[in-house]
Amino acid sequence: MPRVVPDQRSKFENDELFRKLGRDSELRYTGYRDRAQEERQMRFVNSCREGHAQLSFVATGTNLHLQFYPNSWSETTDRKPTKEYVDFDKEIGKVCLKSQFILNGVCVIWRGYIDLNRLDGVGHVEFDSQRAKEEDEIYRATMEQQNRRLREFEERTMLHRKEFEQQVGREVST
Repeated sequence: MPRVVPDQRSKFENDELFRKLGRDSELRYTGYRDRAQEERQMRFVNSCREGHAQLSFVATGTNLHLQFYPNSWSETTDRKPTKEYVDFDKEIGKVCLKSQFILNGVCVIWRGYIDLNRLDGVGHVEFDSQRAKEEDEIYRATMEQQNRRLREFEERTMLHRKEFEQQVGREVST
């Protein structure tokens, strides 16, 4: 099953969800809501340092579990967020975050910041053209392989059908 849709850019530009998420929108950290604010702040900072966090777009109610490191789609287990993805130093009292992922079959980059005291902030998604190109190549190769297998299957089926018909014809004639 392909991970992306055939025309990612078109879907990103025309889909209502992407139009909403593409604008700067209010965000909230959604982890550990049942805990005290100080504990939530500590857990949020620790999660960011580990390379992940649960955030929600307030206006749309879209919840995301984001991962903040390069190649988040890869199988590697050695994942450490870099300053490009988690930056506590850019603005005092805030953490600037970046995440790459596939959303509804479209490669996107999420960018935003979260206030470390209030645990809310602003963020948006952008079309990730570089990753989209890579995923599109994988998609095309997968589809070609699938079509090749289907042709081979159909050829084997036809061959078996002809052999069966010949065998039945020989049995009938004897």
